[in-house]
Amino acid sequence: MRVLTAEGMQEADRRTITERGVPGLTLMENAGLGCAALIHERYGQTPRRKAVIVAGRGNNGGDGYVIARLLALEGWQLLTLVLAERAEILGDARSNLELLHSSTLHFCPEGIAPFAFELADATVVVDALFGTGLSREITGPSAEAIDLINASERPVVAVDIPSGVHATTGGILGSAVRADLTVTFACAKLGQLLYPGAEYVGELRVLPIGVPDSLLSELSGYDFIDETAARQLIRPRRRTSHKGTFGHLLIVAGSRGKSGAAALAANSAVRAGAGLVTLAVPATLHQILEIKSTEAMTQALDDGGRGYLGLLALPELRGLLSDRDAMVLGPGLSWNPDTSALVHRLLAEVELPLLLDADALNAVSEQPGLLMSARSRALILTPHPGEMARLCGRTVAQVEEERIATAREFAVRYKIYLILKGARTVCAAPDGRIALNASGNPGMASGGMGDVLSGVVGALLGQGYDPFDACTLGVFLHGAAGDLVAAEKGEIGLTATDVQEQIPYAYKVIGSHIQRRYHAECC
Repeated sequence: MRVLTAEGMQEADRRTITERGVPGLTLMENAGLGCAALIHERYGQTPRRKAVIVAGRGNNGGDGYVIARLLALEGWQLLTLVLAERAEILGDARSNLELLHSSTLHFCPEGIAPFAFELADATVVVDALFGTGLSREITGPSAEAIDLINASERPVVAVDIPSGVHATTGGILGSAVRADLTVTFACAKLGQLLYPGAEYVGELRVLPIGVPDSLLSELSGYDFIDETAARQLIRPRRRTSHKGTFGHLLIVAGSRGKSGAAALAANSAVRAGAGLVTLAVPATLHQILEIKSTEAMTQALDDGGRGYLGLLALPELRGLLSDRDAMVLGPGLSWNPDTSALVHRLLAEVELPLLLDADALNAVSEQPGLLMSARSRALILTPHPGEMARLCGRTVAQVEEERIATAREFAVRYKIYLILKGARTVCAAPDGRIALNASGNPGMASGGMGDVLSGVVGALLGQGYDPFDACTLGVFLHGAAGDLVAAEKGEIGLTATDVQEQIPYAYKVIGSHIQRRYHAECC
């Protein structure tokens, strides 16, 4: 699904009007028409139908006036509360205001508190206060109106975006409407998908209103990896396939006390469809990993009896690189000088598609410049915010505040692919492309989840997927498997092993046309 910033959407509207000759009044009519139809479909199947529309002075209010007029034609009882004087309504919004019956209109520049009972008595409340252009903090009567809408305990439909949510950052501008349904126009807005704004959107529906798809594709934006997008990435399997068809993945992982990370990565790679998996581990841990990894082959590497890998393992590792299709380095590897030295050497020598995770990332954070001279033809880093902060020399708070910019800048600078984990995981490509992930849930905030993700993405790399597709599909599969677990068991106590076991089922669900759980449905 295509996603734009507030500025991108404003540019799309401007160019639609000036270059494509579509009048603004037509765009407004189309927006109101689609929104009114959804409201009537969703909430109009009862004998008593009352809508209270809370409108602002701009074009978002104009959309609200169109909705009011069209719902009245369907027999709805209407009340439109305008947080402005009549003289303040201008342009296309004024044209639609003049079409409403005066008995249904109340101009409330001082606030809508006198109409609190009407809000609580409504079948549905329509939020048409502020649109995607809002960038200032909401105060005064508008903030009070938002509080009253939220306190009404009635279903709320937001027009384009819940008032108070920043359309680019997802930040809350003082206060914001909590919508049950948000009907947005032309394409999704970034702030509707990023937290905390995403928590205020409710169900998201995207309606075409006359902005050409060709124009939207010309503008700088983002991809939202939902079930529809993921389905398009999955490759069908030929009936004549064999294990060699789906790649041989090498995973270098594990240290004393962290054998579980190695096992999770290897077993998840198997579940994600790798034809063959070799798990290379410290010799001290080999026996336990023989037990933990039934389908994956294991290779004991010389660790000098220390329980972690260092330069002693390099000669054997060089021998393992031939006839492998991709490599994962890092889960449970440990962070000490000799292990870091091994990571640095492998980074300089391995030409295979290479995924770095966990302690391999920590080793790189000591000398991020080494990424510039990496030999891998496709290098993927999978940091969580703490690891990302160490890699780029920022605080965790700074990383979280600018997740997209941080991921993009790092990926472009070092010419790598980057998966910045967290709510709405960000995938960044060396050419600046950005994709946001739709799947996953808070129950996945537990140990071992990153190891599972490394195995999934590594398996896709080994199967020959384009690196960016491997990142985006792998992240979605991982989150979708977690969602399947949560649907069955709940989010509390969900484990990485639970998620690992659901990966084949996630493939099955995504590949079907029955369940569509993650995307904002386009009408």
